[in-house]
Amino acid sequence: MSQLSSIDKPLLSKVALITGASRGIGLAIAKSLAGMGAKISVCARDSGKLGAAAGDLERHGVAVLAVPADVSRATDVATLVQKTEKSLGPIEILVNNAGIGVFGPIQEASEADWDSALDTNLKSVFLLSRAVAPGMISRSSGHIINIASLSGKSAFAGGSIYCASKWGLLGLTGCMAEDLRPFGIRVSAVCPGSVATDFSPPSKKDPRKMLQPEDVAHAVSTIVTQTSRSFISEVLLRPTQRP
Repeated sequence: MSQLSSIDKPLLSKVALITGASRGIGLAIAKSLAGMGAKISVCARDSGKLGAAAGDLERHGVAVLAVPADVSRATDVATLVQKTEKSLGPIEILVNNAGIGVFGPIQEASEADWDSALDTNLKSVFLLSRAVAPGMISRSSGHIINIASLSGKSAFAGGSIYCASKWGLLGLTGCMAEDLRPFGIRVSAVCPGSVATDFSPPSKKDPRKMLQPEDVAHAVSTIVTQTSRSFISEVLLRPTQRP
């Protein structure tokens, strides 16, 4: 590999798996890492939207593997990891982006609301990280990046279930980082504020002043290009202007 190639494509031939990548933040991250030379595997529950996202990536010249999966299910996770590594190679970057928003007063929430949010936003990270960690340990390298939220650090009316999932995710991220750093694996959290996607609850915020998916993707790109001596454990991402 030439020095120029390593500068232009710092992730050349590395395999990146991004969950929840059929739209929004996940799709932006996939495009960004692909532009840095990574081989891309993407997943989402909706096979139709995932296929459209894969087509979008391919039109940008990206060779992409798309695997429909419910990452809150251990069997789907095992299949996703196996297909990715068989087709592309060992997973060196895992971006746990899959997430859902459940909002409303706690007294009106259902057990199904709780299970859905915690399974998608938290359990899936445990399952994916556990699945890829042994391979990363054997190679003494790897990045696991969890897309959390500033809601994991603050409270607001109607946010009890969502905030609980993101507070839990930050706790999980910190403990994983300590478990895995002796093996050369770096675990990080990105905590954006409101991002202009259809994920966020309705609000009166000006979308032109909100964070964009590409801003989160840029934070991920910065994390995976750190020198081997250090890692960014957490990024708090806010817009320059209040929406």
